[in-house]
Amino acid sequence: MLHRIGKYTIGFEDTPVITGFGSIAGKKEAKGPLKNNFDKIFYDPRAGQSTFEKAESFFQQEAVEVALNKSKKKAEDVDFIFAGDLLNQCISSSYGLKDYNIPYLGQYGACSTMAQGLIMASVMVESGGANCAVCVTSSHFCSAERQYRFPLEYGGQRTPTAQWTVTGSGSCVVEKSGKGIGVRRATVGKIVDLGVSDLNNMGAAMAPAAAKTLCEFFKDTDTKPKDYDLILTGDLGKVGSGCLYELMSKEGYNIKNNHNDCGLMIFDLERQDVHAGGSGCGCAGSVLCSTILPEMLKGKYKNILFMATGALMSPTSSMQGETMPSVAHLVNLSPV
Repeated sequence: MLHRIGKYTIGFEDTPVITGFGSIAGKKEAKGPLKNNFDKIFYDPRAGQSTFEKAESFFQQEAVEVALNKSKKKAEDVDFIFAGDLLNQCISSSYGLKDYNIPYLGQYGACSTMAQGLIMASVMVESGGANCAVCVTSSHFCSAERQYRFPLEYGGQRTPTAQWTVTGSGSCVVEKSGKGIGVRRATVGKIVDLGVSDLNNMGAAMAPAAAKTLCEFFKDTDTKPKDYDLILTGDLGKVGSGCLYELMSKEGYNIKNNHNDCGLMIFDLERQDVHAGGSGCGCAGSVLCSTILPEMLKGKYKNILFMATGALMSPTSSMQGETMPSVAHLVNLSPV
């Protein structure tokens, strides 16, 4: 049964289990440090489709298919699917998943969507509303650039603080029982806005939200950073990670020794021209499902915090000069 821990954290007494997971990556991601970990790689940015947007929808289809196969499930076995992406009205998800004929709940948390979807799937399973639920996220560099910044043909300069939207997708199957990775606790983050309006510095905008959620989780659970093998953020990048260290230090927490960030892991910042690292819904999703969950099954990690972060702006709000509100959702995972 679900229960409250402290003020903001949810505890899962029956421990929903991630029994299958799938990861999809693009060409640039396949040249990074995690190249051997992805389930499928597509070197064609359109993946044989007519547009970048259709390619992103196809990535979601493939990620879900891989996750279902690993968990030995079929689409008809799934009670709900929670899906989200970066595009307006989440069209990558709705168009990509329509043929599965699974009850669908669209999610939007920007780059935090993988953690949000995993929380929603776990809550649905723990509450008895579902025996099996799926979550999936995706992003695509070309589709995101076209929506949020400029068409690729424009050739605009990127600032050193800018991050590279990951072309990829990640999906998890969550069940009531089984062998896999257990979802133990979760903290749903609050919207935080400290006035950052630079679209090319999302890390600085998201770091305060990450710090707030992490501090609230530690207080609710009466735990400390050293209690976890890994504190994994999703997509603060180089700039945002540095900001997070400073903010956590002011609260009395040192996370440098066991922290990593999906945006830093998926690319080689020295060899690849990604500036401050990776970002996008597909960044945290593909890193979690390609690398972290398999390493947990192998025994490398026994207790981790997965916290995906998202900048909640839109092209409309940005053009109107608004700041970037952000959010961070946290999930505590361990093998079962």
